[in-house]
Amino acid sequence: MTAAPPDPSGSGPNSDAQTLTVGVIGDFQADFPPHPATDSALEEAAAALALRLDVRWLSTPGLVAAGPETLAEHDALLCAPGSPYHSLDGAVHAIRFAREHDRPLLGTCGGFQHMVIEYARNVLGIVEAQHAEYDPYASELFISELTCSLAGQTMSIGLEPGSLVADLYGEDEVTEQYYCNFGLNPAHQERLDEAGFRVVGKDQDGEARVLELPDLRFYVATLFVPQLKSRPGAPHPLLVALLKAAARPADRARQLR
Repeated sequence: MTAAPPDPSGSGPNSDAQTLTVGVIGDFQADFPPHPATDSALEEAAAALALRLDVRWLSTPGLVAAGPETLAEHDALLCAPGSPYHSLDGAVHAIRFAREHDRPLLGTCGGFQHMVIEYARNVLGIVEAQHAEYDPYASELFISELTCSLAGQTMSIGLEPGSLVADLYGEDEVTEQYYCNFGLNPAHQERLDEAGFRVVGKDQDGEARVLELPDLRFYVATLFVPQLKSRPGAPHPLLVALLKAAARPADRARQLR
């Protein structure tokens, strides 16, 4: 699937456009609205940047043993909604690659949740860190069930001034749509933030809704689903920033603003 199909003559207006390969970590379901919305949102962002796009959905079981050379084929990765994935380990393996190799990554909804698990296990060293959707009785639940489901809710998020995400939006309070029932366990929120996975967006109760690693080119996790807000001619700024980071690999996150 491409955002701008090739011109067979090689002389059309897009023939010289840069082509990016984006790997979407997730198990595609055509009847799950955030999945086709992910394809559309990436297309809309690519069109705004005059980029050609090759989007490849990466089934999570196939990622368990994926080597660096396979994941390195992708200029950027997007960890999609739709948990529980068929393989938690496969998703975590690909997320770790992105973090350790500074490959631009956006995780939304379930992607947010699995980025938290990866960081807890591989940076904080808590190998037992778990997601309640897979094991609700685990001793180290970093992802727990939300007190109130956010599925289908549209709510405001306060962004930390000076954060990359706030700069990309151009404002410190935004409204976004959710599609989830699980989030970061508040008991671990401060620990995660102090370890470097910064909490830069919170709801009205102070609970984490946006995370970023500021030292990487683009490494952002949102509990909401920005794909659902993107429209033709009005792409979501986070999707645009993801592709910008992939298109200009020498740039650092602070240069995307």
